[in-house]
Amino acid sequence: MLKITIIAGARPNFVKIAPIIKAINAAKTDGKAIDFRLVHTGQHYDKKMSGSFFEQLGIPEPHANLEAGGGTQAEQTANIMVRFEQELIAHPCDVVLVVGDVTSTMACSITAKKLNIQVVHVEAGIRSGDLSMPEEINRMLTDAISDHFFTTSELANTNLRQAGVADNRIHFVGNTMIDTLLSNIDKFIAPTFDFNLESGKYLVLTLHRPSNVDEAEQLKAMMQAIMEGSGDYPVLFPVHPRTAKVLQDLGISDARLHYVEPLSYLEFNYLVKHAKAVVTDSGGITEETTVMGIPCLTLRKNTERPETITLGTNELVGTNPDSIRKYLDILLSGQWKKGGQIPMWDGKTSERIVERLLNIYG
Repeated sequence: MLKITIIAGARPNFVKIAPIIKAINAAKTDGKAIDFRLVHTGQHYDKKMSGSFFEQLGIPEPHANLEAGGGTQAEQTANIMVRFEQELIAHPCDVVLVVGDVTSTMACSITAKKLNIQVVHVEAGIRSGDLSMPEEINRMLTDAISDHFFTTSELANTNLRQAGVADNRIHFVGNTMIDTLLSNIDKFIAPTFDFNLESGKYLVLTLHRPSNVDEAEQLKAMMQAIMEGSGDYPVLFPVHPRTAKVLQDLGISDARLHYVEPLSYLEFNYLVKHAKAVVTDSGGITEETTVMGIPCLTLRKNTERPETITLGTNELVGTNPDSIRKYLDILLSGQWKKGGQIPMWDGKTSERIVERLLNIYG
């Protein structure tokens, strides 16, 4: 029996592991000798990640919640490692499977390796080249000690090979986040707002990176550029309470700018699917917009997902207000690129992952 401990610590992790759990359960039903234990590190507390969130995505309640959130990066990392070590000693496994690039991914990988347990990294090999991002450090450290690497793109494969990883440890399988998207796209739920939004006639905005939301003057200049460049379109901004306070203190308001609380997965992606475009500094959203064919403007100076630009609907706009206006002009003039399909982003990634795991460890 192949025993896998699956780690999730923040909302994007759960979106990525949901289809893997579904594929493991399908393999079990087919008589395969595989089982899993789901460990929530508690890295992030998210009130939207209640029972309804798990129910929406078909995720079982975690077998364990380490409740290791809060504190500085170092404190959080230490708490996760101490508590996950106790978890692994109490519940031994053959493989620890980590996804993405949050602190939990790195901390649990290190803990597992020190106990001589195999580590598999899903979404391995992606790089932004920006070491000021905590996520980049998490990716690099996790990939430095993982045993097998499940990748989303050929560029990720190349990055790993250049780091000295042998081909037989690299498995190009696709993107589990797209598995979740495609399996839920017919279940999206329209949010209930007290203002009317017409399909294709509004923009969705998300900002969360400290470099964008913690510098007051930079945030103000970017918001002004977005509102000046977005024509008559309403701009819908699901905003974190901390960012909302900064925006309120700056006095940023506009009749077309609608602040709303963070939304559930099915509600948020309903908005994206029906938007004119998305303006964001998130990496994951650029993947979802590409698959849904929605124009995406990324307010960052780099990206770890370049395939969304070369093959998809995303453009790397940067954070300069003049650049933001320029790209919004292109959007509103109807000249945005169409984008195309990305290899292996077909909704079957998780099945390939489970098949490979059984071949490797079965």
